[in-house]
Amino acid sequence: MSTILIVEDNEKNMKLVRDILRHKQYTTLEAVNGLDGVRIARESRPDLVLMDIQLPDIDGIEALRRIREDSLLDRVPVIAVSASVMPDDQQKIVTSGFDAFVTKPINLKQFLATVQRLLAEGRASP
Repeated sequence: MSTILIVEDNEKNMKLVRDILRHKQYTTLEAVNGLDGVRIARESRPDLVLMDIQLPDIDGIEALRRIREDSLLDRVPVIAVSASVMPDDQQKIVTSGFDAFVTKPINLKQFLATVQRLLAEGRASP
């Protein structure tokens, strides 16, 4: 079964995403800030990363940049998860290299479809 790293600083959001994924039999890893997310991604090589954008140390965009610097992780899909619905913010997130964007609050059906699609297809060529 696939391993998914969740990088999320909000305890309730972390629990929700973890419970959804574990219910679908995915293995989950957790980080509560961007630096830990990058470290765990490098150590564990997950099949997918769910990255919150607003994090207490480095933001999700910077964490993604650091993950992409690691050649062993450049095929790992990373999904941005954010409550920001401002068009400018969404555009910045999309153009920074994320493979998909999921808004909070999470739409369960859309969220799982995105996770399953990226696990099946992997990343488009970086």
